Amino acid sequence: MFELYDLQKASRFEIVLKNVILTVSVTVLFFMLTPFYSPSLPENRLQILFFFLSMVSALLLWRYAYITLISSPRFYKKALLIGDVSELRLMVEALQKSDPNYVIAGYINTGKKDGDFDYEKLQKFEATNLKHIVDDQHINEIVVASSKVKSKEVTASLLKDLNSLLIQGFPIKDYTQVYENLTYRVPVQHIGKDFYKFFLFSRSNHNKFYLFSLRFFDVLFSVIGLLFCILLTPVVFIINFFSNRGSLFYTQARVGKNAKNFRIVKFRTMLEDAEINGPQWAEKNDYRITSFGKFLRRTRLDEIPQFYNILVGDMSIIGPRPERPVFVKELSEKLPFYKTRHIVKPGLTGWAQVKANYGSSYIDSLEKLQYDLYYIKHRGLFLDLNILIKTFSTILFFRGQ
Repeated sequence: MFELYDLQKASRFEIVLKNVILTVSVTVLFFMLTPFYSPSLPENRLQILFFFLSMVSALLLWRYAYITLISSPRFYKKALLIGDVSELRLMVEALQKSDPNYVIAGYINTGKKDGDFDYEKLQKFEATNLKHIVDDQHINEIVVASSKVKSKEVTASLLKDLNSLLIQGFPIKDYTQVYENLTYRVPVQHIGKDFYKFFLFSRSNHNKFYLFSLRFFDVLFSVIGLLFCILLTPVVFIINFFSNRGSLFYTQARVGKNAKNFRIVKFRTMLEDAEINGPQWAEKNDYRITSFGKFLRRTRLDEIPQFYNILVGDMSIIGPRPERPVFVKELSEKLPFYKTRHIVKPGLTGWAQVKANYGSSYIDSLEKLQYDLYYIKHRGLFLDLNILIKTFSTILFFRGQ
């Protein structure tokens, strides 16, 4: 029922985590609600919690060992690409880089020209007998990899074969769907003007119970975070007085939900005159960051005052990171649909923060946008839980910048 024995899904620990928790929760629930058919409940109800945790731990440990040590060859998937050769290079690189078990067996060009493509690494097939190619090459999946695939560019026999395979239940997928499933990102650079057809907005954005629960935990954690901030501030103030020699806090305009600006609050980590020449991107190993500021950033302690922004409703615990208005304007001109990030509240942590690399280039910003849009599209309880777990790991191993 919870797909723990679906081999394709069992190869991804994020999916396994969700399915194991669901399975154990239902098992424990049955145990608690059927006292006439099961052993009597223990007098110390805390043992039920131990029962739950021991089952989750044991199953996750076994599944992790299974994925790591046993299963890798089982999850190899051979795919055949069908699309315009002019767009295939980027698609092949993205798919194979995201999952080493996802093998591109070859391609069928639907364009008029072959173009510049490395034929030695990827086999070219003709569209004359698709069924024979699938059987002979042991293809597991066909990926239609281009928006330029039109009926006039594809032979009638290829369309007939695709339709026949589809009726037989053979997996035929759109490239954007495959890319999203493998990378956990939305490929906005390939979707173009058809973006809103592919980007089906998450129901969680309108789910009142989810939004209420999210706000409840935002308030709860922000109160706890602010209490911790009150205890931490005297220590940071003393070290800051001797090390940074300047103001303890700094506020800055950021773009929030519905593109409305608000003032974010953080512990200062840069020199007082860090932007004397105007706004500029923060970079890895930025010379403007003080020695104590580096420690605050690596431990994420500089983010603690933002619990105030969460408490007043400007931000949430989880969401896209809020960006400065000047950079939002700049990125919106370069990246399609960048402003779509603003349909939800910005967050203290988020999918892009735990998945993307640190950087300030156009490529880095595009990658973060893809992750942010994926979160907006798929946000929910288990994705939020996944982000929190990865955030704790980042803090624990000092991966912050």
